[in-house]
Amino acid sequence: MSGRVTGLWRHPIKSHGREPLTDVTVTPGQTLPGDRVWAVAHEASKADGSEWVPCANFSRGAKAPGLMAISARLRGDQVTLSHPKRPDLTFHPDEEQEVFLDWIKPLMPSDRAASTHIIRVPGRGMTDSDFPSISLCNMASHRAVEQKLGKKLSVCRWRGNIWFDGLPLWEEFDWVGRDVRVGQAVFRIKERISRCLATTANPETGKRDADTLGALNSWNHQDFGVNAEVLEGGEILLGDKVEVL
Repeated sequence: MSGRVTGLWRHPIKSHGREPLTDVTVTPGQTLPGDRVWAVAHEASKADGSEWVPCANFSRGAKAPGLMAISARLRGDQVTLSHPKRPDLTFHPDEEQEVFLDWIKPLMPSDRAASTHIIRVPGRGMTDSDFPSISLCNMASHRAVEQKLGKKLSVCRWRGNIWFDGLPLWEEFDWVGRDVRVGQAVFRIKERISRCLATTANPETGKRDADTLGALNSWNHQDFGVNAEVLEGGEILLGDKVEVL
């Protein structure tokens, strides 16, 4: 039994926008190219850019739902951010932090730690996992959550990297510890992804409007998607086959 790739996404600045792709080439032991290259530290953060640190050190959608409505475009080291309530911003995250901090300020709740600086850890993306991960998400599981809530949901709520269809719901949880081929690449599935309040926010509006966590809890878990490590690199295209080895 096999599925097919239906979506490829990267998130250049952690929790600050997503970008759809038509193809991607992955490298062993690395995150998806252009994914979580930067992260936005807040005033209570211990992050200094020298090493990976947990997501609590960064501004994110769980605390600031307005961030979920950002879309992004990465070209070289230049990022363009778009939001329904803000003018588009094109800037270099490594060099032009103040213009970004001014842009993001109206989207941040006043009762949360303010964003203070952008960091970049050489050699890896700032994923939530302590290893360089790429996330795989199942469209059948997404449709099950939609059915439970009785409404259509954008897949962007889950901020996944690789989406596939054609396999049973929650099939991906049985892959933990196994190897999966996606296009030319081979992944080792490492863990299920536990979800947070970020998924309750609408990626079009930045408003919380769906009890995604309650829906997941009806299956006696709060997980959606799996984190994987690249074992064998290669190109992945929309429509490529997904199969357990």
